[in-house]
Amino acid sequence: MIRNRVVAFVTGAGLLFASMTLVAHHSVSAEFDTTKKVTFTGTVKKVDWMNPHIYTHVEVKEPDGKVIVYRVEGGPPNSLYRQGIRPESLPPGTVVVCTDCNRSKSPNSMNVNGTLRLPDGRPALGVYVAPEK
Repeated sequence: MIRNRVVAFVTGAGLLFASMTLVAHHSVSAEFDTTKKVTFTGTVKKVDWMNPHIYTHVEVKEPDGKVIVYRVEGGPPNSLYRQGIRPESLPPGTVVVCTDCNRSKSPNSMNVNGTLRLPDGRPALGVYVAPEK
């Protein structure tokens, strides 16, 4: 009798945990507008190394002198860590280029999703680099 209750409890807890994980994931098109592309070059201000994604803050100086800070969404910290990438892999002051980044659907958000590269074209460390199409 007690064994049946323990099995039922463990099974229920496992199903609950699995459903929470499934709800947490989202598609790129849910948050970003793939028709609104932005390209910029700037310097890394800081990297927020947190779950579920890291965010690289990139400071961009516009032609009129105005400074904009974009938050570029990267991969999950655990995945990056297993690849040998650490929070200090992309230090502040590093110049990066973001090409064909997707703007957030929210008009007030400076979040973007895309590929950060170094000026010579190599992928910038510390961010998720989408596979080439």
